[in-house]
Amino acid sequence: MALFRVTPTSGDRYIAEEVASHARPAPEGVAEALTWGADEHLLLGCAAVAWLVATARRSPLEPAAKHLLIVAATTAAVPHVLKLVFDQQRPDRRIARSRLHGIPRSGDSMDAFPSGHALHMGALASAASVLPKRYKWPVWGLALGLSGTRVAILAHWLSDVAAGFVMGIGLERAIRCFTGYPDARLRKLISDEKKP
Repeated sequence: MALFRVTPTSGDRYIAEEVASHARPAPEGVAEALTWGADEHLLLGCAAVAWLVATARRSPLEPAAKHLLIVAATTAAVPHVLKLVFDQQRPDRRIARSRLHGIPRSGDSMDAFPSGHALHMGALASAASVLPKRYKWPVWGLALGLSGTRVAILAHWLSDVAAGFVMGIGLERAIRCFTGYPDARLRKLISDEKKP
């Protein structure tokens, strides 16, 4: 039993009801597949490979890759700790007809708050905020889209996703204090990229 119980807002319930009433098996299957793009295991694995490659090649991106690995490891752990503190029933358990429309069951029934997937995506989007616009905006769009899949499959209430995304931004910004991201080499690469 967690210390705090979080209840969904009336807006959360309305959105979940609308999602359930418009859900169909094929789109739900697509959303379920897409949501894996924000999974902690995938992100942690990709960050580890990026760091290993950057380190082996002595790339100027090695400090950035190290920062992303630390962020991925931290954002993989933090939601598990928070879910010990907060209880909230997932919308796919509260909306009775959701199973009739192809909405899958997600994780433990009381682990809705916060969305770990959205927390990962918020951290990724925050890290991308130092990049040139042509990279930054697609990363932000992808991060928001993947976070939204958690609402589409009723794994989380909208407020869980919003809270997770904001927590991810804050966590990544806090980690910068320890990693020095973006370092001078990355700033130089970015400024060289911006030159005509």
